Amino acid sequence: MNRNIKLIWDFRGPASAKTAEHHEIHLKEYIHIEKLPLEITGFEIFHEMHAIAYIVVPESHMIVVRDALKPHRGEVYE
Repeated sequence: MNRNIKLIWDFRGPASAKTAEHHEIHLKEYIHIEKLPLEITGFEIFHEMHAIAYIVVPESHMIVVRDALKPHRGEVYE
């Protein structure tokens, strides 16, 4: 079984929502440039002072993507 891992970047402060939204653009660019078979990216706004951007990768790609993009944290994606 190959699990999917959600790599997460946290953004805090009054500009967190816009920063997370913009960061997702860069995640999509990375997927395109590296020609990766990845499709799931996004951003979530928890409140006006905290938002995240994320990319979902198969566990087999996790170390390469993690080392290249340096997310703040990760979790199993279900």
